[in-house]
Amino acid sequence: MSTAILWLRRDFRLADNPALQALLQGGHAPVPVFIYDEPDADWPLGNASAWWLHHSLVALKQSLQRLGSDLLILCGDTQQQLSRLIKQTGAEAVYWNRCYEPAFVKRDEALKKQLRQQGVDALSYSANLLREPWQHLKKDETPYRVFTPFWKSLYKIGPSRDTATIPERIPGIAKGKQLTSLSIESLGLLPAVNWDKDFYTHWQPGEDGAWNILEDFCENRLNNYKSDRDIPEISGTSRLSAHLHFGEISPLQLWHYLLQWAASDTSPGTLTAVEAWLRQLGWREFSHHLLYHFPHTARQPLDTRFERFPWRTDYADTLANWKRGQTGIPIVDAGMRELWATGYMHNRVRMIAASLLTKNLRIPWQEGARWFWDTLVDADLANNTMGWQWTAGSGADAAPFFRIFNPVLQGEKFDKAGVYVRRWVPQLANLENKFIHQPWSAEPGKLADAGVVLGRDYPEPLVDLKTSRKQALNAWDQVKRQPG
Repeated sequence: MSTAILWLRRDFRLADNPALQALLQGGHAPVPVFIYDEPDADWPLGNASAWWLHHSLVALKQSLQRLGSDLLILCGDTQQQLSRLIKQTGAEAVYWNRCYEPAFVKRDEALKKQLRQQGVDALSYSANLLREPWQHLKKDETPYRVFTPFWKSLYKIGPSRDTATIPERIPGIAKGKQLTSLSIESLGLLPAVNWDKDFYTHWQPGEDGAWNILEDFCENRLNNYKSDRDIPEISGTSRLSAHLHFGEISPLQLWHYLLQWAASDTSPGTLTAVEAWLRQLGWREFSHHLLYHFPHTARQPLDTRFERFPWRTDYADTLANWKRGQTGIPIVDAGMRELWATGYMHNRVRMIAASLLTKNLRIPWQEGARWFWDTLVDADLANNTMGWQWTAGSGADAAPFFRIFNPVLQGEKFDKAGVYVRRWVPQLANLENKFIHQPWSAEPGKLADAGVVLGRDYPEPLVDLKTSRKQALNAWDQVKRQPG
């Protein structure tokens, strides 16, 4: 049996793994390998994502071992490491599943050329999107820039491939080969300080963890998804984003599982809930297609008018307070503290926090994107870029800049009883509901009764919401009539 390398990088699953299936169908014995390399110097792995990667690799190695194989761990330049491994194993081919971030695309193209020049087959497969970005275009063969027509077309035609089968057994790595592997621990992915202690109570990285959370979501939360997904105090969303990012479950698996669930569950509202959830999967797909077609948008606005937007420049201290959850705006501070403690922030609160940063504080969206990239376990370049440009008003199908979230009204609408704020900002726990989202409006006696002194126990607001809204709109007036 010939040998081939299975290069794993963000497809940490054995089910629905097209590269693995093709390798086995080709009659090869696989050498599964993960190479710790940073192809994009602009976006090195964030600390929270590194935590997840460590545990995802542990889970993947265990899964491979159960089927008779193993996972090699290497570190360094990918081309050099693969070339060395090809010589050591006599591999005839390298198989992998595609990634779509600009630096990955560039590296993969160069790698294919190099391998083929060496006489080694280089074969890549679609595994992490429903359709390839170059497959799903408008009638004029240009990329979609508006979500609704993108999604209507995608939902109608469906995915571009069938689900790959899971092998019952995988041939072991060739005997007699002198292959050395690093330990996962030696990669240094876990944080040096103990800020991740609560991560372990919230997450189970790995393929099994992905399926556990999917099944729990469908059984217990799916039918209320449309009404509950915007309420941060409850777990109304699937929380599958990190599992999707690391490829522990594929969007195709989710597509089929949810549609099969809708077909088998005749409860009122199930189909509507499934369609609403699949629409969110469509937003993920849209984000990846956008980044593929417009690779500069991870750093620069898609709407070029925003290159001239008068962002603040003297914002270092303000940005630091936003990161620490010390803005004096309770719903925002709750979200930022949830992020630091758990590596996650509820999606509705992400939008509120991002709006405050980019609109009221007028700090460039790139600063917020960098912080989320470092602190989210589900940090994904496409989703992160899309979300921040959407809120800032500078991306495709973005919210208009003049749509500025009022965090007080948002809090009162989606956290009516202040449960979410009280959990993450316990300094305000004893305030009445009417003041929980705007403690600065409470009479001194009410604050005293709650044991709160603004400026001591909880910060005063960094900014006046009404005044800063006007300033943001005035700034937008300076650029909106320029050609984009």
